[in-house]
Amino acid sequence: MSVLSLTSAPMRVLALSGALALAACGGGGDDGGGQGTLKVSMTDAPACGFNNVFVTVNKVRVHSSASAETSAGGWVDIDVVPARKIDLLSLTNGVMTVLGQAALPAGNYQQVRLVLDANRGGGAGALANSVVPIGGTEQTLDTPSAVQSGIKINRPFTVAAGTLTDLVLDFDACKSVVTRGNGTFGLKPVVTAIPMTVSGEVNGVVSGAPGARVYAERNGVVVKSTVADANGNFKLSPIEQSSTAGPVDVVVVPGSANGKAAGIVRAVPVVVGTPTAISTAAAPMSLPASTYRRVSGSVTPVSAEATLRALQLVNGGNFEIAATAAASDTGAYSMFATEPALPVAAPVIGTYQAALPIPLQPDGAAAGKYSVQATSATGAVQTQPADVSAADALVNFSF
Repeated sequence: MSVLSLTSAPMRVLALSGALALAACGGGGDDGGGQGTLKVSMTDAPACGFNNVFVTVNKVRVHSSASAETSAGGWVDIDVVPARKIDLLSLTNGVMTVLGQAALPAGNYQQVRLVLDANRGGGAGALANSVVPIGGTEQTLDTPSAVQSGIKINRPFTVAAGTLTDLVLDFDACKSVVTRGNGTFGLKPVVTAIPMTVSGEVNGVVSGAPGARVYAERNGVVVKSTVADANGNFKLSPIEQSSTAGPVDVVVVPGSANGKAAGIVRAVPVVVGTPTAISTAAAPMSLPASTYRRVSGSVTPVSAEATLRALQLVNGGNFEIAATAAASDTGAYSMFATEPALPVAAPVIGTYQAALPIPLQPDGAAAGKYSVQATSATGAVQTQPADVSAADALVNFSF
């Protein structure tokens, strides 16, 4: 049977677009018989509107079946003892925290569940799961499904006999924390699992933009995100690579506090084990000035539980610039309530080259022009235009 051998490691650091990561690295070897070791880590992405997003991890569970329910046999548990309260926003720029590891039968696994402690009252400081809005105080983060059965992530991975497999869970906090109309907060988890053995890194430096949101995207879909540190340094890691995944587009959104336009570098290669730099301290990414505005509105019915993305068509490609979730009690949304999320000035764009700096040219036709894509809980998708060139935009959806 499986034997648990837990380890711990110092937390390294992130912000909210919010990502929680569990990485899987493994070597080759025999899948039939013997034991391997699974090591589970966690990371995050940028957060929108929060100083802290806390979750308390109780255990991680893995199963060979993607459809196994929590009551089924065959689960292997990695208990986190004592349970750990982790600030997701401290896990950024490639920083991870190790939750533990366990020996388990070699073979193929399909499902991971991340189980959180329940909130039990006793004041804000005693909350297991909570958020601290910018300029606010700690408040409860409701996590009913995560507490009862664990956050479910379906992702195949292999544990080979006699090897260590690293699996990273990436939790997107910005898309996962739902602000309700009554001022409370709920967790609607968006989590992916990334195998470290097939992962690479993209890094860079953006001038004069501490806290900038940085996304690695494929076809306008964010696959990894982070925030720039106080010196504008950023690291997107881990980014999965495979024979079909291909390069990524890196999108930098400096934010209204920095007053700069978005910058995009297309076709950035992701190489397993070898970092790719798109800029450096000696040749930083320099972006033009810009004001910022917001898109807000509502989604009906409330039961649609929609997620929303602001996309911008730049030089023939669609890129995600911001994302949020509609309030579960009113259907209202805003990008963002605490800080306008969308640059008004024309974005600048270029294509990756090894020689730095990479030339970036403005796309004037894209200035202030966005489309807002709403996706309901059932998978229905609606898209509407939004123009913030002259003022904030109001965009409503009805499913």
